[in-house]
Amino acid sequence: MTQKPTACLALADGTLFYGMGFGATGETVAELCFNTAMTGYQEIMTDPSYAGQVVTFTFPHIGNTGVNPEDDETADPVAEGMIVKWDPTHASSWRATEELGPWLAKRGRIGMGGVDTRRLTRAIRQQGAPHVALAHDPDGNFDIAALVQKARGFSGLVGLDLAKDVTCAQSYHWDQMRWAWPEGYKAQDNPRRKVVAIDFGAKRNILRCLASAGCDVTVMPATATAADVLALNPDGVFLSNGPGDPAATGSYAVPMIKGVLDNDLPVFGICLGHQMLALALGAKTVKMNHGHHGANHPVKDMETGKVEITSMNHGFTVDSQTLPAGVVETHVSLFDGSNCGIRMADRPVFSVQYHPEASPGPQDSYYLFDRFVQAMDDRALVAG
Repeated sequence: MTQKPTACLALADGTLFYGMGFGATGETVAELCFNTAMTGYQEIMTDPSYAGQVVTFTFPHIGNTGVNPEDDETADPVAEGMIVKWDPTHASSWRATEELGPWLAKRGRIGMGGVDTRRLTRAIRQQGAPHVALAHDPDGNFDIAALVQKARGFSGLVGLDLAKDVTCAQSYHWDQMRWAWPEGYKAQDNPRRKVVAIDFGAKRNILRCLASAGCDVTVMPATATAADVLALNPDGVFLSNGPGDPAATGSYAVPMIKGVLDNDLPVFGICLGHQMLALALGAKTVKMNHGHHGANHPVKDMETGKVEITSMNHGFTVDSQTLPAGVVETHVSLFDGSNCGIRMADRPVFSVQYHPEASPGPQDSYYLFDRFVQAMDDRALVAG
C-alpha cells in the first residue's frame, strides 16, 4: 500500500510536487531557490539571507549529521522551509545534539522529503525562482486550488526590504572567534582594530572571522545612520550579508554608507553589503533568474587571475555595466560572468558578492578579512 503524501509544494504556475512532511505543520508562502552545497544545511537554514525563501537542497542526504547549537548562524532558522530528496535519516555525528525534524518543528519551519529535487531544480533554472506555497498536513488533506492561489498571491522579493526584519534590535559587542578543536569558540582578547559591523542579516561566522582577524567588533542595526557609526570612532566599517531587494534596503542604508565614505574610512562589504556599497557608489542592482546558492561557485579574481571556489547566496546582483569611473570590477562568476567584487581605485573600499567566511563552504577567500585589517593598519600608520 502506497503511503499517502503528507506535504505538498504548489508553484504559482500550477505545478505540484508531493512528498512526506517533517518539521512543523501548516503552510508558508515564499520564493523557491536551490542550494548545491553538500554540507552545512543547518547553517543554510539559519542564514538570514534566506528570509522569504524555501530552499531546495540538490544534495540528497540532508539531516544525516543532525543539528547542534554551535552551528547556528543566527538564533533560529530564517529560511521559510526546506525541500529534500530523501527523508532525513537518524543523525550520525558526535557533535549532534538534536535531530533535524524536531529542531525544525520547534522553530516553526516546514520540511518536505521524497521529492525529485533534480526535476524541481530544472524547473527553477528554466523559469526562474518561482513563487510557491508549501504545506505539511499529517493527514494529507490539501486544498490545492487555495495553495496555488496563495503562491500566485505572493508579492515576491523585488522591492522588498527584508533587512529590517532580520537585523538586530540594538547595538552589541562581539568578540567570539572562529571554532577550533578542541577549545571550540574562544574570545578575542587582544584586538588590533575597532570595527563597526552593520547588520543587514549578518551570519555569526562572518563576525567570528572579523574577530579572528584582530577586530574589536560593535554590531549596529541596519538602520544606523552615519552619525551613529562615526560616533564610535571606528578604524573601519563592515557591511554584512542579508536578504531582500538591495534597492529597497538602500533607501536608508545608502545615505549612511555615503556618510562613512565621506570620512575616508576603510570599508568591506559582503553579499547584500556588497550591493549596498555598489549602490552608494552609483551603480545599480538587478534581480537574477535563479540566483547563486551553494558552496562550490568558481569566481575569478580579475587582478591576479586566481580562481577561488566560493560559498554564495544571492538572488540579486550588481550590474557591472553601471559601475562608475573610479570603481574597479575585481571578481566575476565563472558560471555566468556576473559581478562578484568591486573596489574603489584610490581608497581601501572593497566588497565581494560571495561569502568568504565559508560557513558552509571552502576557505579560499578568507584572505579578504586580513586585507580589511591591513587596510586599517595602513591608515593608522599614515595618520600616526
